[in-house]
Amino acid sequence: MPPQRDDPSVAPLDDDGLLGQETAHIRGTDVHVPTAAATFTSFLRSFQSLQISQRVQERAARVEADDDDSVGDEVDVDGDDPPPLYRTRLESLLTRGVTQGSTTTSLDIDAMHLYYHNAACQRLYHQIVAYPMELVPLMDLCVQRELEHLANTLPDVVDPDTLPRAQVRPFNLKLVSNLRCLDPVAMDTLLSVKGMIVRSSPIIPDLKIAHFGCCVCGHVVQVAIDRGKIAEPTARCPQCNTAASYQLVHNRCVFADKQLVRLQETPDEVPAGQTPASVTCFSFDDLVDAVQPGDKVEVTGVLRAQPLRVHPKISKLKTVYKTYLDVIHFRTIAGIDNDQTKHDLAATAGHQSNRSRWSDDRVRQLRTLARDPLIYEKLTASLAPSIWELDNVKKGILCMLFGGNHGTGATSKLNKRGDVNILLCGDPGTSKSQLLSYVHKLTTRGVYTSGKGSSAVGLTASVVRDPETRDLVLESGALVLSDQGICCIDEFDKMTDTTRSVLHEAMEQQTVSIAKAGILATLHARTSVLASANPTESRYNPNRSVVDNIQLPPTLLSRFDLIYLILDSPNMEQDRRLAQHLVGLYYETPNVVQPPLDQALLRDYIAYARDNIHPEISDEAADELVSSYLTMRNPPGGGAAAAGTRTISATPRQLESLIRLSEGLAKMRYSSIVSRADTLEAVRLMKVATQAAATDPRTGRIDMDMITTGKSSADRQLEEQITLTLQELFAERRGTRMAVRDVTKQLAEITNATIPHDEVVKALRQMEADGVIQYQERAQTIFVRTGIVRS
Repeated sequence: MPPQRDDPSVAPLDDDGLLGQETAHIRGTDVHVPTAAATFTSFLRSFQSLQISQRVQERAARVEADDDDSVGDEVDVDGDDPPPLYRTRLESLLTRGVTQGSTTTSLDIDAMHLYYHNAACQRLYHQIVAYPMELVPLMDLCVQRELEHLANTLPDVVDPDTLPRAQVRPFNLKLVSNLRCLDPVAMDTLLSVKGMIVRSSPIIPDLKIAHFGCCVCGHVVQVAIDRGKIAEPTARCPQCNTAASYQLVHNRCVFADKQLVRLQETPDEVPAGQTPASVTCFSFDDLVDAVQPGDKVEVTGVLRAQPLRVHPKISKLKTVYKTYLDVIHFRTIAGIDNDQTKHDLAATAGHQSNRSRWSDDRVRQLRTLARDPLIYEKLTASLAPSIWELDNVKKGILCMLFGGNHGTGATSKLNKRGDVNILLCGDPGTSKSQLLSYVHKLTTRGVYTSGKGSSAVGLTASVVRDPETRDLVLESGALVLSDQGICCIDEFDKMTDTTRSVLHEAMEQQTVSIAKAGILATLHARTSVLASANPTESRYNPNRSVVDNIQLPPTLLSRFDLIYLILDSPNMEQDRRLAQHLVGLYYETPNVVQPPLDQALLRDYIAYARDNIHPEISDEAADELVSSYLTMRNPPGGGAAAAGTRTISATPRQLESLIRLSEGLAKMRYSSIVSRADTLEAVRLMKVATQAAATDPRTGRIDMDMITTGKSSADRQLEEQITLTLQELFAERRGTRMAVRDVTKQLAEITNATIPHDEVVKALRQMEADGVIQYQERAQTIFVRTGIVRS
């Protein structure tokens, strides 16, 4: 459990207790209580935002260089001093807590603010890290006194008798521990670890104060929890003198919310040849449901150890203890770097709380950047800058990163998908896997997996036994962990059919239905799928369709909004530029052009747009969408001949893809309106991507049946022509035997065209299934039974 904020051991920390004694020390520590309280109170009253002080960053560099003389200087800021940062936050906490009627309120304290404030605060920082069980309650008391002081200054706004109980939550420690390096030395100390949430339990009621009542006279005894145990009253009732008459009255006990969270190393941080390390975390009160499976977080808490019994009915303990982490603070992060030991002070200065994600200065920077007329080109140049060209592919991936609008709001009449799915298909060595890796590192939520190493339950959810309750529970898979993020699947063509079958529901309905071990559940999988596939013949064959090249079922292929063919075609000029680019990456002093937006800025730009920008389609854009869809359905120059071939060049799914792409393009400009230009660019991306993959290699025309059914309309017409011709040929030869070679020759004479042998064999097998002929494949002969095809 976290530091006991209601523990009687900290009760003497009041005006008449330890704070009033000049020589009061916490037993077993070097903490002088009055000094620690005075230092922290002074910090709350005097600390100013680091964003306005360049000298603080310079001092941080001097401290890292062991220049201790520079630590004791106070921060000197030229100009008008702003109000103290935490004083302002306390006022807002006080007002919000009273307005919402909550009984508790939390104040997030950036530990780096405390560390770099002055020498006394730096000493206090080290004491908090070493003795969190003693100092965190002391910090709670100091904040509570500040709230009382503020309430006395605002009697008309706040009633001092109804103040919420304050809780301090420190975060952003100087050192970040590695999950697999936690050892007994760190026991009962404050530490930070980074990882990904893989499982969270339902809310567990944690008993704090037990209420016992005498079943004879009703006498009440309240017992507080002591080191995880409740001392049940065993003596006689003092009123009625009845023995063993006390019973626990559950509805009058005091419970706290508790939740078990499983934190695991991210796949990119696992050392080679080892399995991911994990740790059990317990969160309490307002931290319950603060994070969800799939979140990449930095957890600040106290490492604890719990003894285990040999048997539940025997008090004998095992020699190996169970370790867990009592959570004090959750902070969602974008990237994981467990080797990081220093943090940029300027980046954390505007951080106000775990729930206030964007500072005002950051929002102004992003809004200013969005007004740049060349923002589309700058975003394209900033995405995977080490990969040469592939601009159209990068623009499509940008549309996926920004995404469209989800039609699940109160004003929406239907539940429409807003996530864009993209398939990269092409020759080996065309940077497909590198694009997937870059996108995975850029997103705040998502999972990277490979087709050959993935199973159906690994993508959806598996049934495991909870180590605490021993009940069967669901553990989320890659698609569920990527909810509201991006799931990157490499080697998509290497997946088994059973594994791929679970993607049909997730890619369209964006849910995963589970019916296992008596558990019936529907999990959210609102994720974009970015997949890459290699051709079955190692190199892409332009004479074959996409379905034939990568051997994917058409029903799954049609669920991708954009299908990019990345081919390695020989071209002298392009090959020279590519070789110069690759060789330049290996120079000792490479002359690499810096991207317009660095990765951190690009990540924030995308995340802010996904959270706050929800564009609506304008009338001009709607008209253009309808016009473009009709043009794609009836391409110019087709005429009656094209209509006679029954070629479908676009389907309603392509129209929905155009809408999602247009909304993503509008989000790139932080626009609330989808313009006509956005629609035209979406149509262009559709033409260079999906419709290029849907081109019939025989006719050169766009035929969406190549993707939706795996066959073009020309192939279907050829099959029908062969079947009708064979029926006419066999009608006059009932009861005769013929060689397949002769059948192929006569078929070519009747149609005056060369018919592929494979097509003839396919038609013969179909007629054998209909009972018209008997086909002997080894002898390459057929026996005509009847000339009438059974319907």
